[in-house]
Amino acid sequence: MAHSKSALKRLRTSKLANLRNRARNSELKTLEKRFRAAVAAGETENAATLLKECCSRVDKAVKAGAIHANKAANKKSQFDKLANTLNK
Repeated sequence: MAHSKSALKRLRTSKLANLRNRARNSELKTLEKRFRAAVAAGETENAATLLKECCSRVDKAVKAGAIHANKAANKKSQFDKLANTLNK
């Protein structure tokens, strides 16, 4: 257990950051599932709006430090590939 004041404060702040990041990542997973379901169902318009939302939320998660920038780039690339399958 930490003994100094600064270490105790760091524990408190890291717990809060952990909760915020977990909520963000959970939201990202939910959006991704909805997007993939829309693509599988062939709902072009719904998938397009969800694609835009997913990319926006991924960028916000990177900005907040919840996920790494490279992971975000990989996710967005996967989303684009899936969206392109609808156009064929």
